[in-house]
Amino acid sequence: MAISFQSTKDVIIQVADLRQATHFYEKVLGFRVTHRADTLVGFDTGSFVLYVEQGVDPGPVFEFLVSDMGEAKQLLLGASCQIIDEDLSMPRCYMRDPFGLMFNLSGRAPV
Repeated sequence: MAISFQSTKDVIIQVADLRQATHFYEKVLGFRVTHRADTLVGFDTGSFVLYVEQGVDPGPVFEFLVSDMGEAKQLLLGASCQIIDEDLSMPRCYMRDPFGLMFNLSGRAPV
């Protein structure tokens, strides 16, 4: 069975100052907060959910759902993708494709 990739409507950015970024997206742009945690705030932008996370800046990160996380990682590594950051407790597997696109693999079954 072939691995199935499906994008979500989530985009993640990491920022050095979460408080200032939260103020900007909530008060200046007027986005509604959909999720709030110590190091992560989610905003409904209308077309996608923007997650702003405390951390170093890897650039915008999209998310792809995969039916088999292990098989998807092996396929992508074999196709010259790189793992940038992996934390199974989140779960997080940030990868960069050979053309520069950053994305997170999520091991949930596609809908």
